[in-house]
Amino acid sequence: METTRHHTATVYVVCDGAVALHDHPKLGIRIPPGGHLDRDELPHECGLREVREETGLDPTLVDDTETVPAPDGEALPTPRHTMLYDIDACADGTIAHQHVDSVFFARADSREIDPADGEEPASVWAWYTPADLRAADIDPDTVQIGLEAIEAVSATSE
Repeated sequence: METTRHHTATVYVVCDGAVALHDHPKLGIRIPPGGHLDRDELPHECGLREVREETGLDPTLVDDTETVPAPDGEALPTPRHTMLYDIDACADGTIAHQHVDSVFFARADSREIDPADGEEPASVWAWYTPADLRAADIDPDTVQIGLEAIEAVSATSE
């Protein structure tokens, strides 16, 4: 059986030393904003669009990608991580569906969550400090990457 792979983008949004996570209704875990790339959409564009839709925030990517002098091209923001997640498995245990996830970090100027119509309500969102991340029952990848995001955003603010 062939595995279906979808490209997704995730953004760990940081404000005042905390990262925004929400309770994902289908997955039953807490994760940052993100989703599937639309046709002809670049990963960083998708990530920022998903943040705006899901949270109402207008973040700025924290990107240290080197520029490249290309007459007919440009260097795209480099994801901090590229993750492969198993989403669905068949009865025999083979993986039917995976997400190839480009993970970015961003800074927001506000913690006020105001989702677009049709998105999960603001009440499913919370801001997690490093201590909160370490103390909460959150998947280890989300904790590690959340801590990295807080550190990276804090380092660019100094």
